[in-house]
Amino acid sequence: MTAPDGSGPLPPRRLSDDEIAELRAPYERLIGFVPPRILARTDLGARIDPELLRLQEAARLRAMYPACFDAKTSQLMLFGILLALMSDAARLHAVAARRAGASWEELSAVVGLAYLFRGLPAANLGAEVLQKLAEAEGQGRRTPGDAPA
Repeated sequence: MTAPDGSGPLPPRRLSDDEIAELRAPYERLIGFVPPRILARTDLGARIDPELLRLQEAARLRAMYPACFDAKTSQLMLFGILLALMSDAARLHAVAARRAGASWEELSAVVGLAYLFRGLPAANLGAEVLQKLAEAEGQGRRTPGDAPA
């Protein structure tokens, strides 16, 4: 039986290593590493639709860094939004908020806000995220699950 058109290995990258590194650099600056899902999306985009990948990253940067908010405020809001959505990406934005100067009190207040509109599941997720983040920081790690820095 023959494979349908388009099956098999992915096509080669159509972006240079330098351009891919440039697209991934904001993640490194923001949270200290490039999350696995971002690695996958940027790799696939570089192979299949580089222009869409460029547009995605430009829109992301524009929306994530509005002139009216500092990075800490944006990351606290994103942490709260993602908690309310029960998204595991909330963890990454908690890390980013801490790197941008957010205190434990500020992060905990965001958990409280998410609780008002999402309930105990958001409060539970938020508490788990913050406890694991505090533990990681206490052990010199960037995020839970990382090796010591």
